[in-house]
Amino acid sequence: MPEILGAIEPLYTLSGFVVGFIVGLTGVGGGSLMTPLLILLFGVHPATAVGTDLLYAAITKSAGTALNSHNNSVDWGIVARLAIGSVPAAAITIAILSFVGPQNADTTRIVSLVLGCMLVLTALTLFFRKALLGFATNHRELDPRTQTIATILVGAIIGVLVSISSVGAGAIGVSALMLLYPRLPTLRIVTSDIAHAVPLTLVAGAGHWLVGNVDAHMLVSLLLGSIPGILIASFFAPRLPEHLLRLVLATVLVVVGVKLVTG
Repeated sequence: MPEILGAIEPLYTLSGFVVGFIVGLTGVGGGSLMTPLLILLFGVHPATAVGTDLLYAAITKSAGTALNSHNNSVDWGIVARLAIGSVPAAAITIAILSFVGPQNADTTRIVSLVLGCMLVLTALTLFFRKALLGFATNHRELDPRTQTIATILVGAIIGVLVSISSVGAGAIGVSALMLLYPRLPTLRIVTSDIAHAVPLTLVAGAGHWLVGNVDAHMLVSLLLGSIPGILIASFFAPRLPEHLLRLVLATVLVVVGVKLVTG
């Protein structure tokens, strides 16, 4: 640990602060911002950026889940159904990436392509969140058996996408849960989605660590910036127009996503 602390990179810490601040203002998952930032600005290999960001997310979201659990705002039944699908899917995906070779050119292209598509999809959920919420509240809820199966399938899909790109457990997961559980309060959906992201990103991040896709020095540097960033943003968030922030962020995600897809 002293060696890691002695190798803190100020630019990574500053980037962590900026991303943490934006996440604190908008609630959008750090993966949508941190991974493309590491790839496009710092030239980090896509697989390393994804693996490092996954452990970064596991650590930061654990604190939020602990607080939400204490406030009894998490639906652990939904978390369990999602995890039944996502955790095995993440493990299988990491195993396949390890077999193919996480650092080769083909894998790099796949990671960049999936990441770009996920950023655009995340942006769309931000652009149309109000319409999605209105549709969800007006349509009939599925029967319990179908709802459970659909939740497990959604978890599996998210598990694959998150393991490849580190993006998908946030805005996309919330959007899917809004459609599957239209009668559930939005706060409970969001907190349940955050809670589910912890085991998913931990398993996926640990898998990337085992195959050599995590930079420990970078991880510590990012955390040293992001945690204060989130705390400071929580002070300013009530004073800023959230809808405008989401619109600007969604536009940025579209631009970055298209750049990654077109290479």
